Amino acid sequence: MHVQPSIVEPQETQRVLQPAPAHLEVANGHKVADTGLTTESLERLPASAFPMDRAPSKAKAALWMAGWLSLMLVVVVAGREATRELNVFQIMELRSGIGLIMLYPLIRLSGGFNALRTSRPLTHLARNLIHYSAQLGWFFALTLIPIGQVVALEFTMPIWTAILAASFLGERMTIWKTLAIALGLIGVVINVRPATGEINSGQLIALAAAVGFGTSVAMMKSLTRTETTVAIVFWMLAIQTIAGFFPSLYVWRWPSQYAWCCALVIAFSGTFSHFCMARAMLYADATIVLPMDFLRVPLTAAAGWLIYSERLDAFTVLGAALILTGNLLNLKPPARAPARAGT
Repeated sequence: MHVQPSIVEPQETQRVLQPAPAHLEVANGHKVADTGLTTESLERLPASAFPMDRAPSKAKAALWMAGWLSLMLVVVVAGREATRELNVFQIMELRSGIGLIMLYPLIRLSGGFNALRTSRPLTHLARNLIHYSAQLGWFFALTLIPIGQVVALEFTMPIWTAILAASFLGERMTIWKTLAIALGLIGVVINVRPATGEINSGQLIALAAAVGFGTSVAMMKSLTRTETTVAIVFWMLAIQTIAGFFPSLYVWRWPSQYAWCCALVIAFSGTFSHFCMARAMLYADATIVLPMDFLRVPLTAAAGWLIYSERLDAFTVLGAALILTGNLLNLKPPARAPARAGT
């Protein structure tokens, strides 16, 4: 599933730095985490765009990532359980509607509904309809193929994001990103194995969902340049709630007590897992935080084996390894430009 940008605490939004000097130093000298902005473009931003920095702490980042991994693992298992009884449209509607209610305290802490104003409603609409379709596919794939394979194919998302960011956001395609894309695509072919005739609809749906998530993340990266984190999350949940209302009404059946518990768990874990990721990003660079997320593949495979007796064959393991290797190469920072004299 996708990663949201960092959530800044309300008291921090009131404190800003002075306009950035030309020699501004950031954790990544080429790009500030979660904004998609280069250091050159930072100099053109107003002072209010610069929140106070946090002291880096790998230990705190690891703790928040442990929360992310735990909650995402819970989402996978609860999603599989919920699909035993409920249609995926109904699961998505409950997930978005309940998540919207759970987000309200963060809205209050961020300054109320004034913080949700947006100047880019059409971008929010397009991005969240794509994300909604991808989430539907992800939940549906859980009913068709092993959960470890769903998550392995989901990790192609950064590959598609890199392609789209280079195509539409003007990001530079380095040799490492090109190699990462190649490895990721080879991993997908090994995972799906088209030559053997063993492709099933679950694999194709999971792969399409990953492309949708990649598109959504690329559009979100553009939104972070002008929108607050709370606004992005709010409009995601609000638009998805509206989009799924009539489809879920058509297939609605009153959930049992067990299904209600699964829906609440999905809503809570799906909403606050992103908060954990955002907090981790506050304490460490993306190149430190994101590789920790790769643990989700073996952890999910282990959960599928222990809970559902699902076994992964050697092809799936090899394909997942190539996809994760591609992701690691994609995180390699570009070489710093030579320092100019007098700077």
